[in-house]
Amino acid sequence: MDHRTEVSDFLRTRRDRITPAQAGILGGTRRRVPGLRREEVAAATGISVEYYSRIERGDLRGVSTEVLDALARALHLDEAETDHLHDLAEAAGPPARRRPRVAEQPFPETLQRFVDAVSTPVWVRDRRMDLVAANPIGRALYAPVISDPAARGNTARFVFFSPASRSFFPDWEENASGIVATMRTYAGQSPRDKRLTDLIGELVTRSDDFRVRWAAHDVRHHRTGIKRIRHPEVGDLELGYEAMNFPAHPDWFMFGYTAAPDTPSAERLRLLGSLAQETQQAQESADADGKAARA
Repeated sequence: MDHRTEVSDFLRTRRDRITPAQAGILGGTRRRVPGLRREEVAAATGISVEYYSRIERGDLRGVSTEVLDALARALHLDEAETDHLHDLAEAAGPPARRRPRVAEQPFPETLQRFVDAVSTPVWVRDRRMDLVAANPIGRALYAPVISDPAARGNTARFVFFSPASRSFFPDWEENASGIVATMRTYAGQSPRDKRLTDLIGELVTRSDDFRVRWAAHDVRHHRTGIKRIRHPEVGDLELGYEAMNFPAHPDWFMFGYTAAPDTPSAERLRLLGSLAQETQQAQESADADGKAARA
């Protein structure tokens, strides 16, 4: 991904979506652009038109935090979009300012024990949407994603490559848009992540649905929300989720799911937990038999 193009397209799409009325600009109905003109954004930011034009051409080198924040206000950026703008500016600086590349590492046994001790579904993924770890009920919840050959353990591949995703996620359009916006946020934070860049290239090449959403340059923070799932074994689930970060492992994100008490989803989640426990016990028994046979 060319960094200057990323910056230019992001700012242009944000500028195009704001109407003069939203920006408090009165009069003048004959306009050749769908949103604000460059000079209007420059005036609202408090910088010259020439300086803003340089920025929108993709050159964020040396742009101060104060100018970035003023530009975010002028373009009505939300929190995720403002953070993304700062990430793009950071990536434009010298290598010393960029985030260090996270080394590949195994999932620690201490974290796995913690995840396994949680009774509600928990799973951990990285910035490339690859599943890193899960507890038994978390694996049971996302079994269709984990086992799907098109997904290869990756939620983005599952959504955009597997026909089963549209049944598994009843709110498929919303889920698809959310995944793309989250991935663009991660790409802004980690512009040198080759695995992430390769995944984006694969998705852009193979999926029209992904390509259209990627071109929109939307970003989001994936922190909390409601996930609706149509599970093949227990039926429809409506689950609240919370995302958690690992300070010692910034490349990983843990998601915990709960159902509201005394709801059909809560009962179905308990059933899924029982099924997951039975599966785990069967696997442990098979492993024990295998060890005994080899002894």
